[in-house]
Amino acid sequence: MTSKDYDEPWHETVVRVLRANGVDLVTYIPDNVLRDLIQALHDDPYFTVICPAREEEAVAIVAGAYMAGRRGVVLMQTSGFATLPNALASMIVPFQIPLVMVISERGVLGEFQLGQAIVCRTMRPVLETLGIEHRAIEERSHVEFVVNGMIQQAFATQSPAAIILSPLLTKRQH
Repeated sequence: MTSKDYDEPWHETVVRVLRANGVDLVTYIPDNVLRDLIQALHDDPYFTVICPAREEEAVAIVAGAYMAGRRGVVLMQTSGFATLPNALASMIVPFQIPLVMVISERGVLGEFQLGQAIVCRTMRPVLETLGIEHRAIEERSHVEFVVNGMIQQAFATQSPAAIILSPLLTKRQH
């Protein structure tokens, strides 16, 4: 990767890496921080993009698609993750479904909603308790390596993975 490659916006790198790894199904819950990524996915005819009502539904769609031979990803924000521990503990982890979650991190760096901050403090301990691999991306230069590695590891080991997008990377206000 050259320094020129770092001129590519982070969300375009994510789209490119998803495609390179055969991830063609995207479920998401609307999020301002992920807006550019979501729009780029909608604009690319390679992807089937679905906006369900809740995060648990997004997880179920991707899990079902995996059982039918497709690769998918779920996009959400930190507070949406708070709705998932039951689905993760009762379906995704025990049945070894390689659910890839891309989570925009809320609750840090100037967050104005107490609920977001509380959920953010619980997210990593829940991921650790469930044995779910997770990495936060804070620097643009790490996007391709981390996203690619997490996707490859999830599908090779049939284990869920969480890619956390730090506000240091996204530079978006909540």
